[in-house]
Amino acid sequence: MSVFFHEQLYRSNAVMAKLKNYPVTICGAGALGANIAENLARSGFEKLTVIDRDRIEERNLSTQPYYRSDVGAFKAKILANNLYRGIGTKVDAKTKELTSANVNQLLQDSQLIIDVFDNSVARKIVKDYADKFSIPCLHVGLAADYAEVIWNDVYRVPSEVNDDVCDYPLARNLVILTVAVACETIVSFIATAEQRHFTITLKDLTVQSLLL
Repeated sequence: MSVFFHEQLYRSNAVMAKLKNYPVTICGAGALGANIAENLARSGFEKLTVIDRDRIEERNLSTQPYYRSDVGAFKAKILANNLYRGIGTKVDAKTKELTSANVNQLLQDSQLIIDVFDNSVARKIVKDYADKFSIPCLHVGLAADYAEVIWNDVYRVPSEVNDDVCDYPLARNLVILTVAVACETIVSFIATAEQRHFTITLKDLTVQSLLL
């Protein structure tokens, strides 16, 4: 029986075949990126690349799928190891900082880019690259009680003012809710080519379509 037995019954063989062979690059392996990568892998995606230079810290463990024994290791490497051990999916882990100098090299094989970086400089580099080469790019971000899932054409890079803030409020439930919306948006896009935008708020448990 296939690892993706239940997903296949829900999605159909045709959609699952698309997901399996669709190259997706996830820029960031933190709260959003790591959980999105795991969700996509467990949904049948088999051509995943994850880019993240950061190492795992103890404070990451409540919102990211890592363990105490992983602290100090590269996020992207551990994520790839865990997904291979868990379901046999091979993830291409790149433990590099994405910059304007290496963006062409790191993103050149992407058919779809997921931007979940935690700083505005890297988000702008990704947005500009996707614009230049007309590559579909989904930006996913969090701010306290709010989250958004927005495609590149209408995405606006946030201010750099809060880029260096390390002690910020973040609820695991908002992370998981946002990941579910983002992943369903990705699957829907691959299956139908429709680009849908969403906002999510935790306190009222609301997911709303964003018409832009």
